[in-house]
Amino acid sequence: MNDAPMSQAPVLDPITVEVIGAALSSIVEETGEALIRASYSTNIKERRDCSTALFDTEGHTLCQAEHIPIHLGSFIGIVAHVLKHHRIEEMRPGDVFVGNDAYEGGGTHLPDIVLAEPIFFEERIVAWTVNLAHHSDFADRGHAHIYQEGLRIPPIRLYRAGELQKDVLDLILLNCQVPRERLSDLRAQMAANRVGVQRFQALCTKYGAATVLAAGAALLDYAERKMRAGIAAIPDGTYDFEDVFESTEVPEPLPLTVRVTVSGDTMALHFDSPRQLRAGLNMTYTALLATAYYVVKSVVDPTILPNAGLARPLTITAPEGTVLNCTHPAAVNGRVQTCQRVSDLILGALAKAVPERVTACSNSVCTVATFIGEMPGDGTIWVYLETMGGGAGARATKDGLDGVHVHVTNTSNLPVEALEIEYPLTLLRYELVEGSGGVGQYRGGMGLRRVYRADADCRVRVDVSRINSVSWGLFGGGAGGHGAVECGPGVMFDRDNAELKAGQWFAIVSPGAGGYGPPGKRDRAAVARDLAEGAITAQAAREIYGQAG
Repeated sequence: MNDAPMSQAPVLDPITVEVIGAALSSIVEETGEALIRASYSTNIKERRDCSTALFDTEGHTLCQAEHIPIHLGSFIGIVAHVLKHHRIEEMRPGDVFVGNDAYEGGGTHLPDIVLAEPIFFEERIVAWTVNLAHHSDFADRGHAHIYQEGLRIPPIRLYRAGELQKDVLDLILLNCQVPRERLSDLRAQMAANRVGVQRFQALCTKYGAATVLAAGAALLDYAERKMRAGIAAIPDGTYDFEDVFESTEVPEPLPLTVRVTVSGDTMALHFDSPRQLRAGLNMTYTALLATAYYVVKSVVDPTILPNAGLARPLTITAPEGTVLNCTHPAAVNGRVQTCQRVSDLILGALAKAVPERVTACSNSVCTVATFIGEMPGDGTIWVYLETMGGGAGARATKDGLDGVHVHVTNTSNLPVEALEIEYPLTLLRYELVEGSGGVGQYRGGMGLRRVYRADADCRVRVDVSRINSVSWGLFGGGAGGHGAVECGPGVMFDRDNAELKAGQWFAIVSPGAGGYGPPGKRDRAAVARDLAEGAITAQAAREIYGQAG
């Protein structure tokens, strides 16, 4: 189908490339908004836990919407996997492939279901529109290996020439705990792909497919040039950093290290970590790539286009079979916890080379609560997943942000109203944790406390970190506050799980972030404001005032 001749690629002027680049960005943003507005679950329509992208015919990222960086890890491999296992000659307009598997299709964990659709123009494939939605469904499961974590879907056709393959859909829904949500969210994903197909075809109609494809290739080259120029501005050298990751899933803290080597206009990042675990904290290699690409881009030059060209000057390595580059059948459900720690690990190393460009350590985790129970009245199963923001690390010129999602997650905190309308839960308190931001010339962001009351019997699983370790400050800045789970009367957690009876409550505290620079350099008016807002304790204020004279 792709053997038809394409007219010779034209010579492009920079303005045309820029206009087409802006159009590609507009397409992925519009498809993302279509997905969010058409979705059913709170996780997508409220928390915006989804992403969209365009890929070229070889599976290289043309453009990714500014949604969630870790989702790139699930995008990287799916088109290549489809092309490897399905003949292009047999593909037709309206074909849609669905997949989520971490080992057969480039996924990073099973709740992230990807829909990929080839875009046809003049009877040939010219690009792919791809979207991902986190389906909050596979709850109350073990995480010793991938087979416990949910339904594994290699990239297969969900639609064939525009016709729904109902047997495939039925198989998926039968393995889901909340099939009504899954069906509605999958329909929203289909609607989003329709937008992507139509907009890209309209772009080809306006400029010609040859011009659009040539512009796409030029944009990849441009991203590469900008990345190389940015790396070249960093002093050559090798920069190391180490940290630990602790979780209730594992008995001992896990040591993590990175070695960043800058040489001319190239950068190599080598990671080391323990052997992969019988726990859901392992990262696939594509998850490691997505994390590293995001952090390096944000430090080197945030204006670099989010396409595959930026990866060309980068080499990312980690031993196979380890936590940061796991192999089958390692469990991966909580991989984002480890990705968050890896993000700050890279920043810690690059702080030695370009201190003015990095932040102190953020909350270094994606704090998660997953509830499952039966609705009062009809007994239908409900599943609710929530991720919480925490402190963002202080910067060289500004305080860190309070109670926000950081790094590779970039979702929203669910509003209280949305939670209480849809689920038998009540949020008793939702507040910033006083004094949890690290002191410094610039203060680290504060963590959050959310206190949940069960209004019907249910179970909950909590992922939180920085329970014993701390989010470190930079250049004299103080550490952020710890994460924690606080239990009300009668509530007992078995590591990360608990059964809640109606009326019982518990609280989750997300970690604060590190400060930047010595606190003695902080302006007295800023210290007084921090004290009034509860950002620091009275004792900390006295200590800072003492240092400041």
